[in-house]
Amino acid sequence: MSAKSLLTALLPLVADLSRELPEGERYRRLLEAMRALLPCDAAALLRLDGEWLVPLAVDGLSTDTLGRRFKVSEHPRFEVLLAGAGPTRFAADSELPDPYDGLVDGLSEHLEVHDCLGCPLFVDEQLWGLITLDALDPERFEPIELDALQAFASLASATVNAAERIERLAIRAEDEHQRAEVYRQASGQQNREMIGQSKAHKHLVEEINLVGGSDLTVLITGETGVGKELVAQAIHAASPRADKPIISLNCAALPDTLVESELFGHVRGAFTGATSDRRGKFELANGGTLFLDEVGELSLTVQAKLLRVLQSGQLQRLGSDKEHQVDVRLIAATNRDLADEVRRGRYRADFYHRLSVYPLRVPALRDRGRDVLLLSGYFLEQNRSRMGLNSLRLNHDAQEALLAYTWPGNVRELEHLIGRSALKALGNCKVRPKILSLGAVDLDLPREVVDNSAEPASAVSVAPLMTGDLRSATEQYQRQLIAAALERNHDNWARAARELGLDRANLGRMAKRLGMKS
Repeated sequence: MSAKSLLTALLPLVADLSRELPEGERYRRLLEAMRALLPCDAAALLRLDGEWLVPLAVDGLSTDTLGRRFKVSEHPRFEVLLAGAGPTRFAADSELPDPYDGLVDGLSEHLEVHDCLGCPLFVDEQLWGLITLDALDPERFEPIELDALQAFASLASATVNAAERIERLAIRAEDEHQRAEVYRQASGQQNREMIGQSKAHKHLVEEINLVGGSDLTVLITGETGVGKELVAQAIHAASPRADKPIISLNCAALPDTLVESELFGHVRGAFTGATSDRRGKFELANGGTLFLDEVGELSLTVQAKLLRVLQSGQLQRLGSDKEHQVDVRLIAATNRDLADEVRRGRYRADFYHRLSVYPLRVPALRDRGRDVLLLSGYFLEQNRSRMGLNSLRLNHDAQEALLAYTWPGNVRELEHLIGRSALKALGNCKVRPKILSLGAVDLDLPREVVDNSAEPASAVSVAPLMTGDLRSATEQYQRQLIAAALERNHDNWARAARELGLDRANLGRMAKRLGMKS
């Protein structure tokens, strides 16, 4: 490889260092340049987060890879790469399992990767993550290319450094990371990540970051299974109270008398079985956040008592006249229409308005487009680890089925479906496979909802009933087609144009005529 070709590949990245680019676009350009420099079938940029490697950008790997979280101790090749000071190339006959087996995009056969290069990335002399290249051809890479990868890795580290500095300036990422770390220790549970790239998901994250910095009471609404508790945890983690605990209570799980005891505490002898004084959830959450799930199930009596605490910050334990002062930020969640419950007289209007200072609706999974594949990747990796498999992947028809399904049970339904399908598919194998592929038949989705023979999944969301005259209906349909293509291609207009069979310039002119930004 000549110095000229190396310089040609690296110069655009040097220019990008001084440009303000979205993080995803900056990393996409990085991988694009690397594949131009070192031709391969797949490339990935992964950030080290504790004991996990988190994919930030992939090129040539299946979409669901972005949703996966690779536990380093379960992937010996990653361990070797992270332990090295420079590039490492694995022998084609290496017996170490490759974490990307089965994940190279567009393949249904010959799923195993045979030539693999990788290099650790360091930012401020600290190990930051990895950059990896993989090829199906065992002779693709040459020894001389290790030097080129080392040169590229140095610039990649500078790119990552620039992106992180911009992010810190914009959203104070360093401070948020410290608060999230304290939150994980205080809550005693692993901080679960919110995964998604759709516009609906990004809007939700923006809302979380906005309200997180305040002390406003938040009412989270949404269908069953969309992840309302996860949203509550994210709000707490983004708040100044993140170093204090978040205490949760499912209001539907207990009768009224026990709900009061759980919320406010009790003294010895307050009721049968109260053998000692006990603090309630409000006191446990003092200084932090109280999350009330299924808040629509509270009785009118409990609502009245809660209202007093929210207004004054004072409470009494059951059986006691002593006042206790608490400082608690309240987050509530429900899948009910509380405004309608108020109109029907089943919910207190004053309590409802006190809860809904900042209403926040979590989008249904069917409204999040290709996020279903990212979430699938996350759940596939969890199940791969639990089942002791080298790789657990989705066939193309399975991906199409997931995209076409309407998900009445949302993310929770998807999680259970992936776990159940993987277990059944493995049980049907006479010989334990290295790579287990799930097809649409393994998912066993309801036939009345999934119809892969009628239209591609991408068309399902862009073909609503049109109204008005022919011209306006046609323009409306064109806008929806363009918007859907942009969503699938992460707002890359050139790729969207290729998918739609148009020239990039023609698509830009059409978008301008339709009132869309290009």
